[in-house]
Amino acid sequence: MSIPQVYLLIPKGPVSMPERLDSLAITSELIRAARALLRWEQRDLAQASGVPLPTIKRVEVAPGILAAHSSTVTALRRAFESAGVEFTNGSGPGVRLRADPKSENAGDDRGR
Repeated sequence: MSIPQVYLLIPKGPVSMPERLDSLAITSELIRAARALLRWEQRDLAQASGVPLPTIKRVEVAPGILAAHSSTVTALRRAFESAGVEFTNGSGPGVRLRADPKSENAGDDRGR
């Protein structure tokens, strides 16, 4: 029995983001930017998404596209979108706040 060889293809240069948001390749930089827009700490994101805090810390440390299960990325994205964050792909990937957030969780609602 032979072991199959696996080749990892790493693109050179900028990686373009897909146009469909459900297949958006979210990066650690976008996660940190979205948290900053909402004034959320990592523990706030963990609570809103149901993703364990150690996982959030791990994925935010590594630059680039999140190295996480698709269910984790989906949970993070849904938490941000529910709080009023939009993932954009205009001239480059980014995040912004929607004018009419779906939830009252947007911003600093921790009562500080």
